[in-house]
Amino acid sequence: MSKADENKTVSKLSVFLREKRMRADLSQAKVARILGYSTAQFVSNWERGISEPPLETLKVLAKLYSVSVDEMFEVVLKSTIQKVTEDLKEKFKHTK
Repeated sequence: MSKADENKTVSKLSVFLREKRMRADLSQAKVARILGYSTAQFVSNWERGISEPPLETLKVLAKLYSVSVDEMFEVVLKSTIQKVTEDLKEKFKHTK
């Protein structure tokens, strides 16, 4: 893992997904099984900001976590803006 990766903040989406899963009283393994994944590692990676679920999975998660699709969309949008902003700042800092 690079220094830049270590300094990145956990995305708004990652935090949101973890909070909503816990509020729904579901384990990562249970969510993974419901979604058809063989391991909870996928869910763990989403919640740690290592990867993001596919858009169609986000819609399923919204329903599973009792979150409106609009609320999920807003979090995805804010998370995307956060990520693009961090990436652009890093690139800008390293230009001459």
